[in-house]
Amino acid sequence: MISRRIIRVKVMQTLYSLDTMEGSANPGEPVRLLNKHFDQTRQLLAYTLFFLTEVLRYAETDARNRASKHLPSAEDLAVNTKLAGNTLLWKMLEDKSLQSVITDDKLSRYLDKELVRKIYLELQQSDIYKTYIQQESRDPKNEKAIVEYIYTNGMIGNEIFTSHLEEHFNNWDDDCEMVHQLVQQYLHKPGSFDFSKLMSDDKANFAKDLLNTVIDKKEQTLALITPKLKNWDPERIATLDMILMQMGVCEFLYFETIPPKVTINEYIDLAKEYSTPQSGQFVNGILDNIHKDLQREDRLHKVSFKK
Repeated sequence: MISRRIIRVKVMQTLYSLDTMEGSANPGEPVRLLNKHFDQTRQLLAYTLFFLTEVLRYAETDARNRASKHLPSAEDLAVNTKLAGNTLLWKMLEDKSLQSVITDDKLSRYLDKELVRKIYLELQQSDIYKTYIQQESRDPKNEKAIVEYIYTNGMIGNEIFTSHLEEHFNNWDDDCEMVHQLVQQYLHKPGSFDFSKLMSDDKANFAKDLLNTVIDKKEQTLALITPKLKNWDPERIATLDMILMQMGVCEFLYFETIPPKVTINEYIDLAKEYSTPQSGQFVNGILDNIHKDLQREDRLHKVSFKK
């Protein structure tokens, strides 16, 4: 399911989008934009899983195509279709939540059937596939291993496939790591996700509250950040760094259940991953200094924004 780290990334992306917009956002627009970011992640995740099922199911398509040749060879008539009966595949096909989002969002319109075929044919040449089809039993460990191999090597490790995702999902570059983590979670326990609600109510409220707090408390957070910049020109500091620092200060002041050390570490990691090479150290220094000041001034009472 969606973690707080992913929520922070989505709030960061939303704030960045708002920053680049001309004029001020209309009432309710920030939350609508945030929800749109989450919807894009859900669609990318669901499509990746859908494509994976299509590769697994192609064993039967390949068998039909070869058997329907005008003069099929003995090899054409003996194509092994074990992969199409993979137990993990059928759990995915029987997952009503996954199938609903595939249907409702019309994700099949993105499917490149020729790419499915190519990935399947490359899979056929691999040693792990040859070993898999020679095993008569359906050991759960082996069933999962072949699916993970197709996903990791045939899809994510394939530049043509990642280019295919990039072509149809403009959030691929931003979301690739989190979607990869979510796919791995799903394959560990297929059917465990509610795709219509990838977040609990508490996490959904955290996302909305963090976004609104950063927007509403911008003057207060900048009043704490700006004096710490010293010789830095605020106008020349990376936009994402400023956004991450504002988010961190808001968590210090208005989110009572989040320990300051957790906040600092989270935003250091996000700065390293999404901003400049120097951003992690920069954000760390500013947030750490602000945290110490708030402690010394006894201002770190950790009350919620709503209160």
